[in-house]
Amino acid sequence: MHHLSTVVHPLVLLSVTDHHARSVSRNSSKRVVGVLLGQDTGKTVNVANSFGIPFEEDEKDSKTWFLDHNYIEGMYDMFKKVNARERMIGWYHTGPKLRASDQEINDLFKRYIAKPVMVIVDVRPDTVGIPTDAYFADGTETRKTFLHVPSAIEAEEAEEIGVEHLLRDIKDSTTTTLATRIIYHLQDALNLLPDLSDSVATHSFTSSTNDQLLVVYLSTLLRAVIALHALVDNKATIGRAELEEGVDEKEKEKKPANGEVKKVEEGKKDGKDKSEADRGL
Repeated sequence: MHHLSTVVHPLVLLSVTDHHARSVSRNSSKRVVGVLLGQDTGKTVNVANSFGIPFEEDEKDSKTWFLDHNYIEGMYDMFKKVNARERMIGWYHTGPKLRASDQEINDLFKRYIAKPVMVIVDVRPDTVGIPTDAYFADGTETRKTFLHVPSAIEAEEAEEIGVEHLLRDIKDSTTTTLATRIIYHLQDALNLLPDLSDSVATHSFTSSTNDQLLVVYLSTLLRAVIALHALVDNKATIGRAELEEGVDEKEKEKKPANGEVKKVEEGKKDGKDKSEADRGL
């Protein structure tokens, strides 16, 4: 085999561990799968970065699995824009051992790279020694096997500083920080969500949702009726007030007219008295 060794950087180990912690509950035996990025010099495979991908597998039949290759292409295009030196060099899973479907998954990655490296990262906390095992596909079309190659953990100067600070913050390997415990509790809560593929659970959720929507609908309808009643009542009050103001104005207009009539009648009476006095003379 022309590859002599595989070098894995600490950033990859942290990324894989985080991917497993976010995707799998602590009591589950499921594994996660992702893509490895780095450089292949011909003698050494330098694994510098990675990203997780959607992966589902039947726990009873490991040969039944699903892997979103469209997601791989989209993510790889984005990573190339960030760092063009990092090429797709293989894939990883959290095993912790080889499985029957590994050859089929490895053949899928041959669409993107001729000789993909497969790295098994053991994320179990009780693991002793280097938690990585690297393999390359070997053999013929009729008899496919994996060839184990040496792997090592190496870090650049910037990564060494980051790892030192991380180890300085970790006082006891058996304890976790408050943020980590919160994340674990949130993950456990999400894992307790019901399986919506069950018809009984789906019917129960639908009935409960319909009942809640009915209450919301009736409340909205009642609020609309009350608002409409208040609008009609306000309109009627304004109409009565305008009507009363119109009656008052008409009465005010009538009063000066009656006064003028009285003045005219008094003027006629005075004229009549004068005419009678003239006749007496």
